[in-house]
Amino acid sequence: MIERPFWRYRLEIEYDGGPFAGWQRQTNALSVQQVIEDAAAKFTQGTAHCYGAGRTDTGVHARAMTAHLDLPKEVDPFTVQNALNALIRPHPVAILSAEEVSEDFHARFSAKERQYLYRYVTRRAPLALEAGKAWQVPYALDAEAMAEAAQHLVGKHDFTTFRSSHCQSKSPHKSITEINVTQDEERIDLFLRAPSFLHNQVRSIAGTLDRVGAGRWSADDVKDALEATDRTRCGPVAPAEGLYFLKAVY
Repeated sequence: MIERPFWRYRLEIEYDGGPFAGWQRQTNALSVQQVIEDAAAKFTQGTAHCYGAGRTDTGVHARAMTAHLDLPKEVDPFTVQNALNALIRPHPVAILSAEEVSEDFHARFSAKERQYLYRYVTRRAPLALEAGKAWQVPYALDAEAMAEAAQHLVGKHDFTTFRSSHCQSKSPHKSITEINVTQDEERIDLFLRAPSFLHNQVRSIAGTLDRVGAGRWSADDVKDALEATDRTRCGPVAPAEGLYFLKAVY
């Protein structure tokens, strides 16, 4: 009988990115991946490895980040969820669900689509309930103009303009399936979905669309910036606290 090297579990994870240096484990700062792996190692008394569907940056949040967790022994999924939630405290991370999956499931490489939300709040008064959870802009934004300009970014393009200079992707070409902008009084939500995104792509788009909403750029300015394939033509990179990883689709 061949002994299994590990048992794999699919997790759905919610977290406040404020206290963390992003998803990925760091040598000198706390990450979401680290607190999950450390908690799993405690209750299994062995080494655990956790891999996410995306690598969110410092300060970025997640509503339902899919990850797979490899454990050195088989554990009931209900116990996995409860043990992780107990041991992760007081960090603002919650395991929403856990299920055992086959070894060929991979949270990153099996994903067909990622969905993100970027939230703006347009008011001058300080944020009490959404502090650290949205980009507060002290001026009005035209959500309809932002939605119109965003359509120039839908489809397959060279997104060099909207790509971090530190991006490690081999190609700047990506396909955005959908971008929507909705408004509810002072709150404006930017929704994007695509098979995958470049480093800082969503925040670069959010910052550029802020210029459109404020009346500083037109929809054609966004189109021209995209076609320039020049990072210096991008608007400002929006703050991390307004960005949420919503879900991955498999």
